[in-house]
Amino acid sequence: MQIEEVIRYFPIHIYSLLKNTFEKNSQIEENLQEIRVRVNRPILLKLRQADILIQYPVNSTEILQILEKLCENSIYAYKNQICQGFLTIKGGHRIGIAGTIVEENGKILNVKYITSLNFRIARQIRNCSNSVLKEIVDFKNQTIYNTLIVAPPGKGKTTVLRDAIRKISNGINEMNFKGKTCGVVDERGEIAAMYKGVPQNDIGMRTDVVENVSKSQGMKMLIRSMAPEVIACDEIGSKEDVEAIKEVLTAGVKGIFTMHGRDMRDIKNNVEINKLVETRQIEKVIFLNDS
Repeated sequence: MQIEEVIRYFPIHIYSLLKNTFEKNSQIEENLQEIRVRVNRPILLKLRQADILIQYPVNSTEILQILEKLCENSIYAYKNQICQGFLTIKGGHRIGIAGTIVEENGKILNVKYITSLNFRIARQIRNCSNSVLKEIVDFKNQTIYNTLIVAPPGKGKTTVLRDAIRKISNGINEMNFKGKTCGVVDERGEIAAMYKGVPQNDIGMRTDVVENVSKSQGMKMLIRSMAPEVIACDEIGSKEDVEAIKEVLTAGVKGIFTMHGRDMRDIKNNVEINKLVETRQIEKVIFLNDS
């Protein structure tokens, strides 16, 4: 990851502060997860094991300047993305947005008086799925098991899912596994990280993506339009998600999904997902730990 991809959006004086901070200690960039800027508060660098405060109170004008640069000086053109609460920039980095929500009839029309921006640093960890692939892939029968990956927030579910899809899509030569046509439903843009229609993350040569659509709608769209052999989506949980998964599996398409949780109790607490497990429609459940 080149930090220049991210800090180039900041006004020159903030850019200089950040640049100097990273140059003084290279480990900061290596371990950086987020850059958070909030109106009238210091800049916060969130690292894997600690936080670093840069004592510079960002003002509302500077927040707006950053947003305008993120939107290529056309905030209106990015209105739909802003209303979803985030923007994706080149490199796959996501910028979360918080402020005053303008809502009408349950629909978000705008976000004004933006007070916070959260630059979430995108990192691909290649081959991080190696330890779980032997559980997901049925090498003998050249297919995969319908799999649910479970972990608490921030423990790598999405990262592992992305890498598993990349390898299943490309094929695994050392195991004589042929690549599969994959479909990814990227509801919040966290798997492929599309920027102007181009995935910023490597998700494999045989992978098609639909983004900014609900998981249930996206799965149905992929089945109708792209004939995938494998469908993947992140953080399932609703009844609508589970109904769509049933359609996927009934159509003979295999699936890899993730959900928040720590153990089987969390699965059992979600009645809909538990039904998929109990009826063996989900064939494998993988729990990720901290190791």
